[in-house]
Amino acid sequence: MPRDPIPFATGDVSALARSLRAQWASRASPPSHVEMLNMLARAAGHRNFQQFRARGDRRPPALPQPPVDADTEADTEANTGADTGAVLRAARFFDTEGRLRRWPAQRSIQDLCLWAIWARIPAGRRFDEREVSALLATLHLFGDPAILRRTMCHIGLMTRTPDGREYRRIERPPSPEGAALIRLLRAPAH
Repeated sequence: MPRDPIPFATGDVSALARSLRAQWASRASPPSHVEMLNMLARAAGHRNFQQFRARGDRRPPALPQPPVDADTEADTEANTGADTGAVLRAARFFDTEGRLRRWPAQRSIQDLCLWAIWARIPAGRRFDEREVSALLATLHLFGDPAILRRTMCHIGLMTRTPDGREYRRIERPPSPEGAALIRLLRAPAH
C-alpha cells in the first residue's frame, strides 16, 4: 500500500537537533520507528506524530524550542522546582519578540503563558478597560485581548472593579514555571 508523503518543516534545524539529542539521551536503547516519528514530531512542536499527521499542512510549523540541553534542563529543575517540559511547551506559543502567537488549548499552558504577559504589564498602574486592552493587544497576535483580561482576572494575575472599569496587575511571586518562562523569554536570542 503506497503511503502519502507528509511534509515536515522546522524553523530552526539546530533547535530540532538539540531536542532530538536530549530526547535520545534520556533513552536506554535506540528508539523504534514509531518512537522516532514521535520524537521528530515533538521536536517540531507537536504533541506526538498522530497530532502532527492529523494537523497536516493546516498549521505552520512551531517556532523552535528555546535551546536547552539535558544538563541545563536538569539543573533548572533541581534549582527552581520548575517543570522544564511545561516551560518549553509554553515558550513555543511566543514569537521572537515575546508576543503570544495563539491561545493554547491546554488550560495549564494557558495559565503559564499568562505569567509571561503579566510580567510585561507595568506594576502599580491602574488601567481602564480600553487601556488594558490596548496594552494586551501589543503582547499577543491572535486579536482577542478580552480572553487575556478575563483569564488573568480569573486566575488572580489581575483584578478589576465590579463594574469592570478599572484593572490593575496583582503583585505576587510567579510560580516556578512562570518565573522560568519569564526568564527564558527575556533571554537574548542566540
